[in-house]
Amino acid sequence: MTISAPEASPRTARLLGRPATLNGLTVANRIVMAPMTREYSPGGVPGADVAAYYARRAAAGVGLIITEGTYVGHPSAGQSDRVPRFHGEEQLAGWKGVVEAVHTAGGRIVPQLWHIGMERGQGDPPFPDAPAVGPSGLRLGADRPTGRQMTLRDLDDVIGAFADAAAAAERLGFDGVEIHGAHGYLVDQFLWAGTNRRTDAYGGDIASRTRFAAETVAAVRAAVSPGFPVLFRYSQWKIGNYDVRIADTPAELEAVLTPLAEAGTDAFHASTRRYWVPEFDGSDLNLAGWTKKLTGRPAVTVGAVGLDGGFTAVPRDGAAPADSLDGLLDRLEGDEFDLVAVGRALLQDPEWAAKVLDGRLGELEPFRPASLGTLS
Repeated sequence: MTISAPEASPRTARLLGRPATLNGLTVANRIVMAPMTREYSPGGVPGADVAAYYARRAAAGVGLIITEGTYVGHPSAGQSDRVPRFHGEEQLAGWKGVVEAVHTAGGRIVPQLWHIGMERGQGDPPFPDAPAVGPSGLRLGADRPTGRQMTLRDLDDVIGAFADAAAAAERLGFDGVEIHGAHGYLVDQFLWAGTNRRTDAYGGDIASRTRFAAETVAAVRAAVSPGFPVLFRYSQWKIGNYDVRIADTPAELEAVLTPLAEAGTDAFHASTRRYWVPEFDGSDLNLAGWTKKLTGRPAVTVGAVGLDGGFTAVPRDGAAPADSLDGLLDRLEGDEFDLVAVGRALLQDPEWAAKVLDGRLGELEPFRPASLGTLS
């Protein structure tokens, strides 16, 4: 089934089709595949089907692919034995196959390095005996600890795991890495006062709550070559709580982002639910726009790109129609941000990038939630 939509104007290709540079990496266009957890890697090993999934989007013109979140080498990092891991001989061999497939298809790819922290449940795989750990042992929305507060040794171990994963990514031939610092997972649990109630150097004011994230970025930066891009994804919202914020003003956001930029972040991936929503009163800039303005670093926007509505607006048995890209292009032309991450629309239609760049919007497939369970 296809939908009716206005045909793309020449500026679609002109604006989205421009190359972009992130440190030592130049990508062919401004379209990014957003990271989307799929749980199709039994034993944490991405197989030939995972390689084909990413290569198909690369062959269809996606400029940069950011993989689904992949667990770093720390026992408490995950909660599923079907989410890919970024440690272990077999797991890394699987990732090497993914990189080779994407490069053969003409694409560029970075892994998203992930630790879920206090979102882990007791006894969860892949390492059932590992405890849930976090800045204060607090799960999102909890008033009492449900896990273990991280010791300084724990912090060093996790930072080391991120650095080791980044070094492995460069060794395997990836084109950069992204640190997952969003959505209420471990790094974000340090950034947000609701889950970080520490009284040492890693808790308290915004600068102190940012220290763990900045040290993670610095360790990753030191583990890879100078031209190897390091991206950092962050958000205001958390899974299941879309109203909480780590920064209520531009000044507070600058206090969070500046140490991350100074530590070696080459680009920020600002996760929002709807890219067109202004982040602060008195300005039309979205979160990516403010990120670029405050740091001077390239910014990636995301949030219902190409869809008519946010990601909770589509009924399970319905479809989200495609939306005009005019507003997105206006912002891109105004240099509000540099790259555009596409999630569900690209999951539903692997040819999304090619169709958009070729002006074939009328051929786009509508997003259907049932597609979340496919391997297409």
